[in-house]
Amino acid sequence: MEVQALTRYARMSPKKMREVARTIQGRKAPEAVDLLNIIPRKSARLIAKTLKSAIANAENNNNLSADALVVKTAVIENGPVLKRFKAGARGSAMPRRKKMSHIRIVLSDGTTNS
Repeated sequence: MEVQALTRYARMSPKKMREVARTIQGRKAPEAVDLLNIIPRKSARLIAKTLKSAIANAENNNNLSADALVVKTAVIENGPVLKRFKAGARGSAMPRRKKMSHIRIVLSDGTTNS
């Protein structure tokens, strides 16, 4: 059975988040939470929050044990971009693109439903 959690509009670049998300794919859920707690990045905190939500969904909605869960996929999708301007040289305006991400984590317990 698969369980997922989704965090939308996280104010961080998808490229920065994907570096951390790659490290937890295929790991057991409690091991992935421990790993994210020792990574000193903002993206690790955001992904850990989503992972804990997915674990809670599995325990409360589907009566699954957290120890049996494995991170099947951790996908970082592109969100909208805020377009802002900052002062540049000689009175000009320089564009700033403030990117957002959508975090989708899918946990699996290894069984298949047919």
